[in-house]
Amino acid sequence: MASVIGIGIALGLVGIGVIAMLVAGAKSLATGKQNLKKIFTFLVPVAVFGIAFGMTGDAADAGIATMLFLIAAMALLIVLTGFRSTFNL
Repeated sequence: MASVIGIGIALGLVGIGVIAMLVAGAKSLATGKQNLKKIFTFLVPVAVFGIAFGMTGDAADAGIATMLFLIAAMALLIVLTGFRSTFNL
């Protein structure tokens, strides 16, 4: 019983934190401290997860597919950045 209450409290605190981050992000966007490109960068994993969930129909499989896709994208971008700095492109 105590573990259920603890998990509920933890999820509630995570939810409050997410709401606070969304409000702070909207406020920063409205005041001009952030541009829209930076905000959309943080939405890429959510979009990838949504697409993967639509394809697999299972949250666990979609999470694993999202992780693998983002790791592959990160590795590709690291290689491209290395090429760019090596050849001064």
